[in-house]
Amino acid sequence: MQRLDLRQLLQQKLSPQQIQFIKLLQIPTAELEMRIKEELEINPALEEGNDEPAEDLYGDTDSDDYGDSDDDYGKDDIDLNDYLHDDEISGYKMQGDRGGDDEEDREMPIAMMSTLTDQLLDQLGFLDLNDKQHIIGMQLIGSIDSDGYIRRELSSISNDLAFSQNVDASEEEIEEVLHMIQTFDPAGIAARDLPECLLLQLHRRDQDETTILAERILEDAFDEFTKKHYQKIQSKFGVSEDELKKAIDLITKLNPKPGGSGGSSTRIQYIIPDFILTNNNGQLELSLNSRNAPDLRISRSYADMFDAYDKSDKKDKKLKETVAFVKQKLDAAKWFIDAIRQRQNTLLRTMEAIIKYQHDFFLEGDESLLRPMILKDIAEDIGMDISTVSRVANSKAVQTEFGIYPLKYFFSEGIATDSGEDASSREVKHILKEIIDGESKRKPLSDEKIEQILNEKGYNIARRTVAKYREQLNIPVARLRKEL
Repeated sequence: MQRLDLRQLLQQKLSPQQIQFIKLLQIPTAELEMRIKEELEINPALEEGNDEPAEDLYGDTDSDDYGDSDDDYGKDDIDLNDYLHDDEISGYKMQGDRGGDDEEDREMPIAMMSTLTDQLLDQLGFLDLNDKQHIIGMQLIGSIDSDGYIRRELSSISNDLAFSQNVDASEEEIEEVLHMIQTFDPAGIAARDLPECLLLQLHRRDQDETTILAERILEDAFDEFTKKHYQKIQSKFGVSEDELKKAIDLITKLNPKPGGSGGSSTRIQYIIPDFILTNNNGQLELSLNSRNAPDLRISRSYADMFDAYDKSDKKDKKLKETVAFVKQKLDAAKWFIDAIRQRQNTLLRTMEAIIKYQHDFFLEGDESLLRPMILKDIAEDIGMDISTVSRVANSKAVQTEFGIYPLKYFFSEGIATDSGEDASSREVKHILKEIIDGESKRKPLSDEKIEQILNEKGYNIARRTVAKYREQLNIPVARLRKEL
């Protein structure tokens, strides 16, 4: 006998406006400008500028027409992968709503990046250069290798300019432009050797006693530094062991390869940060990349046009069609401005929660200070859905004084423990660092011995993983850790 099971399934579908907001939310900074440009091109009721807020121009529109607030997105417990089909949202299409594929069902990668060369050329375009200086700048950028250095002599670059560009440029003129490029991001770019690369990074930091000592070491005692003749350095500058240690620690945290490692610089991709985090005397200050905060407003002429039409004779069929068209454009413009604001608010709330959770790391830049953290931790903190936080974390990045990090970096990876639970790789790195910090420097521990200790502590980790984590922590092999 056949049984007929009747089940009632309660599903909550996203409104077309919510779908549009989700798409705007997951767009990285690099794509947002293009998305806004597309909307400006197709909607004459939307303009650039911030002279008057949208509500003042078009304040009688019911806000419910534009979807819920960002708080509501978080509290609805919506599965953001359950998108509507294209035919269900055909009545609310906007530029950039491509549809037709399952792009929202995939993890949004940090893929909206520029190559190193593109990034540097973009920054070059912001300088007030004459034609000759611009050509020199392009030649210098083209001479940067995959590690971010210019290793060719300026005299050779001068010859290249003469033969290939028919530009007569002295070494002094080239060096003048070079110094401008050395102010570009990433910090340390276009250095001619390692000491200059590290010094360029130090010059951007607050000039406290530790930074100044680190600069003096690189300028006047680099050979002793590379050979770990620390007592000689201490004696040379007349500083205490603690002062020297702070300076050495600072230097070792700098990036020796600002261009990345391996491959052509034209293929290496660099993240454009969505957030800028600065440390102002111990106070962490967060701001959005200015590209995330565009000045948009509703067209005064369109608002006036709608007001005039709305007060006119409604019997005219053609006039009614015109009113409907103008209202649709105004509705779309108002919604878009509101959605951009909600995007900014959601981004900031998410990043602020991450900073609060990982506060010690953002102060020190020490990876061992990262706490195990999952999407649920942040979602609960800000009262939003996990899937909303996931979309922010999967497609955004933050610029810190220690470098640019994808937000995914701050969320825990998992590895198995004896109990079958997942432990954060950050936790394992922290324990690994503690083991090395506690070793005898006269007889440092090998990776094999560290593997054995971790296994005894219940972490099933291989020697090659020990080596990988050790390298990520910038800890040298045992023989280089040996001290007298």
